[in-house]
Amino acid sequence: MSAFANILIGGVFHAAVLFLVAAGLQLVFGVQKIVNLACGSFYALGAYFGITFIGVMQAHGLSPWLLLPALIVAGMLLGLIGPPIERVLRSVYGRDESFQLLLTFAFVLMFQDVFRFFWGPNPRSLDSGYLIYGVLRAGDFSVPVYNLLVIAAAILTAVGVGAFLQKTNYGRLLRATAENRGMAEALGVDVRRVYSVVFTAGAVLGTVAGALVVPTAAASLDMAIEFVIEAFAVVVIGGLGSMRGALAGALIVGLIRALAVVIYPEFEVLAIYFIVIAVLLLRPAGLFGTPAT
Repeated sequence: MSAFANILIGGVFHAAVLFLVAAGLQLVFGVQKIVNLACGSFYALGAYFGITFIGVMQAHGLSPWLLLPALIVAGMLLGLIGPPIERVLRSVYGRDESFQLLLTFAFVLMFQDVFRFFWGPNPRSLDSGYLIYGVLRAGDFSVPVYNLLVIAAAILTAVGVGAFLQKTNYGRLLRATAENRGMAEALGVDVRRVYSVVFTAGAVLGTVAGALVVPTAAASLDMAIEFVIEAFAVVVIGGLGSMRGALAGALIVGLIRALAVVIYPEFEVLAIYFIVIAVLLLRPAGLFGTPAT
């Protein structure tokens, strides 16, 4: 039971971080109809910047207890990159998906050079300061409280995004724009502003996820590509444009990955692809996606 609990918590922790990135991807696609390959780069940027931000704050006397909120602030500050990148993407709105994929992949390549220039080619990491929050133990089972706090933050984000989209006037504007851009513009909605806000929110979700993961994992040049693959696996499993799908897909990928690492590590990535293939064969639109008409 202890081994199972460790696998479960490890999988849910990875799913929590993965959900934040996938939620940003789903939000951008749902409103702007752009498949953003750069979401993995936002995640990596959050990780690298989070390490630098915490280093600077610690040099100025940051309390170790403020590690978690400081990382969230670091991720949110990176929202400043959202509007300029969205402005570049305006050139491919309404064009063939291949233009969108090529342009967002170009951002991936540019960010790789940015990471190498500012942080170098070697992996970077924080110390084990996150253990100040303590470790929850029960027999052979143990989990850092920090991991539970990240899981709770992801759950609160999921609830908050859902409530925002369903219960607020601006959320209704976003859904109206996603449903019919032309009608929204005719009714006086500033669609360009909506797109800028949505893309920035999607970028922030990715950068916050990257910042939150660095206490437990190193930031490296490969993490952007590796994570974008998992994020797209989540989208395929859950259904493109569905927030419920992002949550379900992240849980499936996170748990399968954690189980594979324990049972047969070489099977880790392949197991995720098997799930993706099965979903594509049995339900091409994803678990919560809407089939194309």
